[in-house]
Amino acid sequence: MKIALLSDCYPPRLGGIETQVRDLGRQLAAAGHEVHVYTATPESRPRLRLRNVTVAADSGVIVHRVTLPLPFALPVNPVAPSIIRDELRTFDVAHVHMGVVSPFAADMANLALDLAVPTAITWHCVLGEAAIAAHRRLGTAARWRARGAALSGVSRMAGRLVGRAAGVDDGVGGDAIAVLPNGIDAASWRLDGMPPARDTGRVRVVAAMRFAPRKRVLALLAMLDEVHDADPDRVEATVYGDGPLLAPARLRPSSRDRGWLHLPGRVTRPALAAAYAAADVYLAPTRMEAFGIAALEARTAGLPVVAIGSSGVADFITHDVNGLLAKDDAGLVAATRRLVAHDALRQRIRAHNLATPPAEDWSHIVECVLAEYRRAGATR
Repeated sequence: MKIALLSDCYPPRLGGIETQVRDLGRQLAAAGHEVHVYTATPESRPRLRLRNVTVAADSGVIVHRVTLPLPFALPVNPVAPSIIRDELRTFDVAHVHMGVVSPFAADMANLALDLAVPTAITWHCVLGEAAIAAHRRLGTAARWRARGAALSGVSRMAGRLVGRAAGVDDGVGGDAIAVLPNGIDAASWRLDGMPPARDTGRVRVVAAMRFAPRKRVLALLAMLDEVHDADPDRVEATVYGDGPLLAPARLRPSSRDRGWLHLPGRVTRPALAAAYAAADVYLAPTRMEAFGIAALEARTAGLPVVAIGSSGVADFITHDVNGLLAKDDAGLVAATRRLVAHDALRQRIRAHNLATPPAEDWSHIVECVLAEYRRAGATR
């Protein structure tokens, strides 16, 4: 099958959509498909001209960068449809990857439908009320569905919001709005050969995120302060990641003056997997989380995950089975303190997580993606 993955963002930009599109492309290519990515993200600073098109191979995936020389390397290019029209008509399926604001991806969705290419459109975001209202007023998502696009969200929560944007009232998971989860390489997060972590007498709470306001970094640090203050001789915490709030976070008194809280910055995937293997609890503070890939990776490594039950994390975390779900910040603190205090509970959940691989391994997700492509062909 000849597959086009269409996304505003792609590495070297860092983020959830970028990583998922790259990894999905590599997995589809490894399964024997011809995969092309079209993106408005430049590899480096584009030249000062309207037609910047570069093509390069990335682990079996052909990456087409159709870019403009814009400030801050913004992934926007309104002339892209005219540039790639003739190429896109040759594909068996077009898979559009949407965020809250995705002008390039939206243009690609319209183009693919104009060309009668089977089109799947996946939202990787949480659509807020303003975005839903805009879709309803303009009729964008509803028009794509009426023209034959197969619409999906990366979780049930995200899919319900897509359904509202498209004017669909009969829920998700059926013919109207599908759930197409993100994927991970589960084996790379299960370091079964590692020696047991050194027992320091402390419970190690970890998190990994982009240090940006919407990820609720400062709220997370405040929660960790509460957990630590309740049992200061037993709790230590590490939050991995980078972003604009890392420097302010490091200036907080608990970060600067105490030895129990560590903010090392961004680390590699192998280093993060090793950190999870040596930790005890994963705390995910984000309320509006479309999926929660970092929480899934931590759960795969064996960690009990504490998260908000109304977020996309609830698709793969079942309360009191592979983690604890809460309604609000106070509930997150209480659940984390419960895991800190009860060794048997942590050990039971960890044993379950290590013995039960997640369904979201790429070996399964690739099959789900191909099924969605078949649905796109049928709806067309």
